Amino acid sequence: MRVAILTTDSREHNRDYRQPHPSFGGGSTSLFQGLAFLPSNIEVHILSCTQRPMASSPEKLAPNIWFHSLHVPKIGWLRTLYQGCIRALRRKLREIQPDIVHGMGTERECAISAVFSGFPNVVTIQGNMAELARMDRPRIGSYLWLAARLENFTLPRTHGVLCNSTYTESLVRPRARKTWLSPHASRLDFLQPAPEMNPRPCVLLNAGVISPRKRQLELLDVAEALYRRGLKVEFRFIGFTSPTPYVAAFLEKIKALEAKGCACFLGAQPESELVRCYDAVAGVVHFPTEEAFGNVVVEALARNLKFFGSRVGGIVDIAQGAPGAELFAKDDWGGLTEAIARWISQGHFRPNDAHALMVARYHPENVARQHVEIYREVLSANAYGRQPS
Repeated sequence: MRVAILTTDSREHNRDYRQPHPSFGGGSTSLFQGLAFLPSNIEVHILSCTQRPMASSPEKLAPNIWFHSLHVPKIGWLRTLYQGCIRALRRKLREIQPDIVHGMGTERECAISAVFSGFPNVVTIQGNMAELARMDRPRIGSYLWLAARLENFTLPRTHGVLCNSTYTESLVRPRARKTWLSPHASRLDFLQPAPEMNPRPCVLLNAGVISPRKRQLELLDVAEALYRRGLKVEFRFIGFTSPTPYVAAFLEKIKALEAKGCACFLGAQPESELVRCYDAVAGVVHFPTEEAFGNVVVEALARNLKFFGSRVGGIVDIAQGAPGAELFAKDDWGGLTEAIARWISQGHFRPNDAHALMVARYHPENVARQHVEIYREVLSANAYGRQPS
């Protein structure tokens, strides 16, 4: 079987064209790690578009995985509804002649390019763009407004959609011909055996882009409330920032809390440091308003950390039956604060068996094998002519 996967190279996302090696988001990275475990008769081709030529890129990422970087000038991106990307990918796919094309995410060009590839295709939902647009009410013509409309155009036209949570599946099912529940895999680094249960400082980590949806500014209020009660805990934040009023307010507020020792901001951390960041704390708090999946939840539990989170989206699936996971209604700040206070008073314990559950559910090889079965199902149906119109 020859599979073509369309995904975003993080070098393009970060506008860092000098790096010699491609990198991908957590969901794509872990899937590729899993596909590398599979037999050599599963041939995988990864295709990514960039607005500028890359300094260099490897031909292969693993013995059975090829990589193709395609230069598409800026005019061929969102301003023309990704027409340049669609055409460049279609030309390359005609050379590769895959059995099936897999578009990773509706955020950019990947899903719509899969639909127009001319080959049997499936799409993975990584973020629910139409639902985010419904919640945020973006201005007409903005990125999110367009992404939501492209998602609604794309989903009915693919052979099927891989949904990363039951929440995502509930949003996608009315718009798709077929859906599969297929959670993201975890990156292998996080699934290595967690350190022994040693004493840890009473620190809660929050990892993610600083944004209103992730609500780090509101978590600072929780940290301050606990400090005023005389409870010693540090809220440690890592993540990317952008020049927005929300980020400015977060950075201003955390200055005073850093002086008190109850919060600190470490900025964005390289992937090579992420596991170390988790292993240096006793717990993780993640309290977004919406979450399609929640990689940070898997990562926290895989490192045998206490987890506090909001009962939204894919977080519910991940936390089900997981030792050390506590969820609260998304606006129950009082319940969250009291639960953290109890945890601190009881010695900020960590679970010792959450790691095994995360390995069983989210190991890349298991998820990759599920993907191959979905591809075979689509190809079997396609052989009998049951194609999208």
